[in-house]
Amino acid sequence: MKAIIYWTKRLYVNTGKKLYVSLLGMILISLLEGIGIIMLIPMLNMSGIFDLNVTHIPISATFDFLRELPRIWGLTIILGIYILLVLGQGVMKWMITEGNTKIHQGFMHHVRLDTFSSLLQAKWDFHLKRRKSDYVNSLTAEIAGVSGGINALLQLVTSLIFTLLQIGLAFWLSAKLAIFVLICGLAVAILFRKFVHKSQVIGQHTMELGKSYLAGITDQLNGIKDIKSNMLEHSRMNWMKKLDSQIQQEQLAHVRLKNTSQFVYQTAAAVFIALFIFLSVGIFQSQLEQLLLIILIFSRLWPRLNGIQSNMEGIAASVPAFTALKLLHDECKESQEFTMQEAGTAIQSILLKESIECRQVYFRYNRKQSAYALNDINLQIPVNRMTAIVGRSGAGKSTLIDILMGLMLPEEGQVLVDGVPLTQELLLSFRASISYVSQDPFLFNASIRENLLLVKPDATEDEIHEALVFSASAEFVAKLPQGLDTTIGDRGVRLSGGERQRLVLARAILRKPSILVLDEATSALDTDNETKIQEALDLLKGKMTIIVIAHRLSTIRNADQVLVIDQGAIVQRGIFSQLANEKRSLLNHLVDGQNVTRKNG
Repeated sequence: MKAIIYWTKRLYVNTGKKLYVSLLGMILISLLEGIGIIMLIPMLNMSGIFDLNVTHIPISATFDFLRELPRIWGLTIILGIYILLVLGQGVMKWMITEGNTKIHQGFMHHVRLDTFSSLLQAKWDFHLKRRKSDYVNSLTAEIAGVSGGINALLQLVTSLIFTLLQIGLAFWLSAKLAIFVLICGLAVAILFRKFVHKSQVIGQHTMELGKSYLAGITDQLNGIKDIKSNMLEHSRMNWMKKLDSQIQQEQLAHVRLKNTSQFVYQTAAAVFIALFIFLSVGIFQSQLEQLLLIILIFSRLWPRLNGIQSNMEGIAASVPAFTALKLLHDECKESQEFTMQEAGTAIQSILLKESIECRQVYFRYNRKQSAYALNDINLQIPVNRMTAIVGRSGAGKSTLIDILMGLMLPEEGQVLVDGVPLTQELLLSFRASISYVSQDPFLFNASIRENLLLVKPDATEDEIHEALVFSASAEFVAKLPQGLDTTIGDRGVRLSGGERQRLVLARAILRKPSILVLDEATSALDTDNETKIQEALDLLKGKMTIIVIAHRLSTIRNADQVLVIDQGAIVQRGIFSQLANEKRSLLNHLVDGQNVTRKNG
């Protein structure tokens, strides 16, 4: 219930006065429909088809002046008034329906943008704890669920307004009959509570299955090469059959529930209508004219009650989506790193003058566990020098890089930039001065040009060419059918691993950062291209601060400083040739394993 109230408040804040206009319009439509119903008896009476006593009918005295006119004229006028009422009601209903659609779609547009914005503004460690497929599920299935729930809520409000006004009209005609029908309606509402609850349970199961389905499909397609090379097609197909059967059963359960509720409703409606007519004629001795109007009113009202029931089931089925999306928004807010307004302003990057420093830095991914990913890290990275970080897999190298770039904050200790602690206020300016190339290069399904211009939209052709030459990419790009305008596929799948890495490196250089961070950025390159990039990096020494993580030790022989990490602690520091020749040291062991020359290049 809290989640429904939360999203209802968000709807009100987003739409404001438009909701009041919509509510007023729905009230007017209901009033016009009620007046149209009441006018039927005077119309039948003036037509001469029936001789009815209209003295008990409200507003019938309004049309007494028509009795002084010839019957044909009086009938023409009252029919004209009726047509105008129906036309007015139709026009207003068209306007309100379109207005409600705009309210609904406008709000969902806001929710989609707000959800995506919340994810972008969350800290990096927030994303480390979650599957990307869960985000996709939130931005698609859960938002669709919220959309359906909001639509059902708007329809529910419309039906409730119509129902209340029609019940009021029935009370005006005959309080006894209206009370009986109202009691019947309450009985139906109590009877249908279990259907609403079951609808919510099925909605929860459906959402969980949808999340599992999306996560599984994402994993299977990402690993399609491993599936085919290891002949796992049959086992993966069995997984798909099992999960899809569960989804099918949930869908059937939903249809069965809906059909059952409709059957029970129709049966109850038939019983109550029979009782209503029996009591009206046999006990209440109602006037024929009143009885006709009340039957007409409730014949219009029962479908609305059915709609209310359907809307309540729809809202109940959407409660899991309401809850899940609200939880995501709350968690993103708690982990918010900056606002989109801050990110959208012109950010002046920090020009590093002295060094980046870590002082007694400790970090754990899970503070409930005793093991530290980084333990008492003290280091200094001089400006315009190359610093290499090496160590075994899992030693903490990438974690240290994340701390140095401000993606994560240390549990204890400080990161200082030119002697100033790296705080939230400096974070965006510091990050604007960094270009990062990861060991898993990411490219968008767009052209090479679009991928490069992502970091610098106003880059010139000369700047793009210079970045391609630096990264040893100019030659292979020139050979492509459309050159820079060649579309490279999802994650750059149409390129080789080495070509992807070189393009990501070109993109990083195009930004012209003051700090370049390379996390295994040359691991997929052949020896010739690795040598070219190494020579280019050597040319940058003295002009740019370079931080390199490397497993291939041949790429860091010319580094100004080498930091060796083991089990989250720095165990060696100095120049490559010195550390590599230290007996029984970790770097000495790693060098022996790769048969690398111990002298600086």
